[in-house]
Amino acid sequence: MAGLTLTKGSNLSLTKADPGLTQALVGLGWDPRTTTGAAFDLDASALLLGADGKVRSSADFIFYNQPSAADGSVVHQGDNRTGEGAGDDEQVLVDLGKVAADVERIMFVVSIDQAEARGQNFGQVRGAYCRVVNQASEQEIVRFDLSEDAAPETAMVFAELYRHNTEWKFRAIGQGYATGLAGVAGDHGVQLG
Repeated sequence: MAGLTLTKGSNLSLTKADPGLTQALVGLGWDPRTTTGAAFDLDASALLLGADGKVRSSADFIFYNQPSAADGSVVHQGDNRTGEGAGDDEQVLVDLGKVAADVERIMFVVSIDQAEARGQNFGQVRGAYCRVVNQASEQEIVRFDLSEDAAPETAMVFAELYRHNTEWKFRAIGQGYATGLAGVAGDHGVQLG
């Protein structure tokens, strides 16, 4: 059963929509349009942000090469290097009960690997989405389909989970970054090596 579909900028209380939700599977998907033949690799990542909108340390930047938060609250399920096939291309598991109290938001970002060198951008991506599934029941709670043309962008903040009082909410963002993952990371305090 499909969940609710949100538009850019809207949000949903996950706590109210699915009171039994404790472990959220965040699925991110995309399909590359026809390209020049160069490999087209998109990567999902998650940033754990405090009240100031910054990571507490670079350990709060979760991606294929650092797949788990130190406390195990957020776990990246692995890199998909082609984006081929139906369904989620990459997934991130969030154990809501384990998320540290000083983490207010978990932001989900998708970036294009070597975008500048390969001359690639989100204008060459179609069918991009972010969805939240209750891992226990396998029911999709909410989905955000990105529909805007984002030709100059090489990274995109798809969505975030955030705390509001005692609730967890989902916000559909769809904000592009022409400065790639480095731009997103820099804005949120991650020091990339």
